[in-house]
Amino acid sequence: MTKPTLMEFPCHFPIKVIGINSQVLLDEIKEITIKHFVDFEEEHLTHKVSQKSNYLAITITVFAKNQEMLDALYQELTKHPDVKMVL
Repeated sequence: MTKPTLMEFPCHFPIKVIGINSQVLLDEIKEITIKHFVDFEEEHLTHKVSQKSNYLAITITVFAKNQEMLDALYQELTKHPDVKMVL
């Protein structure tokens, strides 16, 4: 049974990932996203380095067909050791 949601699917959904500033993290976030959204294109990923260059804010916009897809991606992103926050 699915839970009621305020969102209508399918939809484009932005996810912000904040983590340690490294190219490795950026590459691994891309890999994780592609694992859950096989049609994800790199043009839907943007990133910005913090003022002191310690952190990286990554925004990925995915085309989600249902809430379960978003939940699975969110759970895997939050388990990454270099990720500090997922919004």
